[in-house]
Amino acid sequence: MRDTRESRLLLVLLIAIAFALITVDIRGGEESPVDGARQAAATVFGPVENGVAAAVDPVGNAIGAVRDSGDRHDRIAALEHENAALKTKLGSDDRNTSKVRQLDTMLKSAGAGQYGIKAAEVIAIGAAQGFSWTITIDAGANDGLQRDMTVLNGEGLVGRVTTVGPNTATVLLANDPDFTVGTRMEKTDELGFATGQGSRPLSVQFLNGKADVKKGDRLVTFGSSKDKPFVPGVPVGEVVRVDPSGGDLTRTVYVRPYVGFTKLDIVGIVVQAPRDDPRDMVLPKQPKKPEKPKPTPTVTVTVQPNGDLVDGSGKVVGNINEKPGSSASPGASPGASPNASGNADPAAGDAANEQE
Repeated sequence: MRDTRESRLLLVLLIAIAFALITVDIRGGEESPVDGARQAAATVFGPVENGVAAAVDPVGNAIGAVRDSGDRHDRIAALEHENAALKTKLGSDDRNTSKVRQLDTMLKSAGAGQYGIKAAEVIAIGAAQGFSWTITIDAGANDGLQRDMTVLNGEGLVGRVTTVGPNTATVLLANDPDFTVGTRMEKTDELGFATGQGSRPLSVQFLNGKADVKKGDRLVTFGSSKDKPFVPGVPVGEVVRVDPSGGDLTRTVYVRPYVGFTKLDIVGIVVQAPRDDPRDMVLPKQPKKPEKPKPTPTVTVTVQPNGDLVDGSGKVVGNINEKPGSSASPGASPGASPNASGNADPAAGDAANEQE
């Protein structure tokens, strides 16, 4: 549209009319004369407005999301930090609970054997001395530890101390191939020597080639001279396989150790040996075997032609013709008549049976 004098006059006229309509609409209130025109315009242009809004709203939402993204990111980061701290706390609580449980079990075992122990925590697995099965503990000479002391936990024999530093010590585990300990079998007192075989069961050679050994038998340490390197009575393991002697002077069996050497955490070093050999006192109590169910006694009853029920000994125990609540005594025949005292007459009953 060209910028001419007529176009300017038209623009001024339209503006004046618009102001006039606005003034009339405001003064008219709810009864405005332009209300009908407004409704008609809403009916015509309403769908167009909705379409335009639907197209524009996602853009507006995206702009708002970008505007608020900084605050949301900070909030999410704070929540993630809180969750991580909570998980760490829960994990720490679980670990502490496990340690308390291990320590409690170990103290009970030490009390049963009257061992004086120094508790320590495993801080490393496998020392830098070859391929030996060893652990490093956080206790050493400053804690009263010496070489060749027995190491145990709540389950049984762990090993023996081989190297002692000021604040740490190295323990050779009982499953190491270079580890050997004298053993004694529960109850029978058969003696032998257990040798480690890594991840396999311990190999135990009994001095008596004819020893009566069976699966499930349990072994404890026999003890050493002056209680070094082993104190007596520490649980070693349970027999899982017995090889035939084959005429040899010794007999070899295989024993599953009580201790799980791959999951050691809290251990105890025996710094004071017991005064007396605890024998089998430290071994856990054997679970009771379930009793075999007792057979229910059965009674064979034969029905006689007259209806009498006779047991295996020939005694009449009833009659199939008796009615519940009958005053007849057990064993009386249905044809028996009562005598003067109210009891059935045996002779009359016999006669009735014969007649029947």
